[in-house]
Amino acid sequence: MARGGPKLDDARRRELASAFEAGGAHYERVRPGYPAEAVAWLVPEGAETAVDLGAGTGKFTGLLTRQGLEVTAVDPSADMLAELGRRYPGVHCVVAPAESTGLPDRCADLVVAAQAWHWFDAEAATREAVRLLRPGGRAGLVWNQLDTAVPWVHRLSRIMHAGDVHKPDYHPPSGPELTGWESAVIRWEDPITPEGIVDLTKSRSYYLRADARHRAKVESNLAWYLFEHLGHSPGEVLALPYLTQVWRAVPSAA
Repeated sequence: MARGGPKLDDARRRELASAFEAGGAHYERVRPGYPAEAVAWLVPEGAETAVDLGAGTGKFTGLLTRQGLEVTAVDPSADMLAELGRRYPGVHCVVAPAESTGLPDRCADLVVAAQAWHWFDAEAATREAVRLLRPGGRAGLVWNQLDTAVPWVHRLSRIMHAGDVHKPDYHPPSGPELTGWESAVIRWEDPITPEGIVDLTKSRSYYLRADARHRAKVESNLAWYLFEHLGHSPGEVLALPYLTQVWRAVPSAA
């Protein structure tokens, strides 16, 4: 059961997710990566293959390939996968939803979703992940989120409408086919300019789905907060604190 996370009904979830059907190059340029420790914690010993669900432009896919895994990237956006394929030509890309990938049974030692699971039908995606896993395989879920325990970041997250910031007791939803959940939290900082924070905001689902008036209000509030209230200069490199939350589980029948 999900606890402490954002509450979206199915229609709203699909509406927001549709914002990412295009804009792959911008998403790749402005979104942060992930700490390598997250991959090391997720990958089972002896693993050779992985399926990256909701892979987007390959922010997490690249880390999987650097672990020596043969990776299949799955995403419903051809635009996002085109950017992924440009950066990682050795990765097999499949345009498909996470709930129905069309991939063969038992084809992966690891099935992972990074910054994407909340866009899926959790029960259907759970069944699909378990179908794809080989014996001894593992499912993994990963989220980057702003470290809102830092006061200035907490206020920034509200201005950005970073609604996917999880509460401390959050547990991702899943079907009963996955069990033995374990979690880890990795703290790190991403170097970014104030202008980069504005661009990051423009890649978020709230901004992408907002009308021109709401977009202008968000940009104005950000400019005031970053330059006037916090006193940063254009081009100044800031250390933006993040938490990377990672969960792993195994098929219940394993």
